[in-house]
Amino acid sequence: MAKYNVYRIKVTLKHSKPPIWRRIEVPGNITLARLHRILQETMGWEDYHLHQFAVGKTYYGIKHPDEEIWESETLDESGVSLMRLAPAEKFKFVYEYDFGDGWEHTLLVEKILPPEEGVRYPRCVAGKLACPPEDVGGMWGYYEFLQSITDPKHPRHDELLEWIGGHFDPDEFDLDDINKRLKRL
Repeated sequence: MAKYNVYRIKVTLKHSKPPIWRRIEVPGNITLARLHRILQETMGWEDYHLHQFAVGKTYYGIKHPDEEIWESETLDESGVSLMRLAPAEKFKFVYEYDFGDGWEHTLLVEKILPPEEGVRYPRCVAGKLACPPEDVGGMWGYYEFLQSITDPKHPRHDELLEWIGGHFDPDEFDLDDINKRLKRL
């Protein structure tokens, strides 16, 4: 089996302050469809919503049956490899998840490296902070959510704590758990 170079990519959730980010390493021959699955696991999303990759004004994603309702034509992500899309280091592109909440991620190719002997890819090598919960309303909604769950006097405190399952730690980042999920892919 041919060995492909490994892409080290920094994934940063746009408009997050302080930045919510992950550093992943993936084989260069993976398709954007596979990269989508890796990003879902790495960031902690649940894959309930539509997504797309954007390079300039070119969009890659799942072909929508009602393509004419979208402003731009979406190219099939399953036919495009990462190494074809991002041929060099320092290449940036965007991954957008959940068009309603508008979770935009900047993907920066930091390095293109030979694979390490005995290492299984994909893997996450670093990161910071918890991913916002699904359907919280974008970054603005996330910050309102955090304010609500930390203030017992907030009118939505109890409701949102119950919605999230009783506890949410915005500082939590569990590298081992992310890599366990990636191994199951």
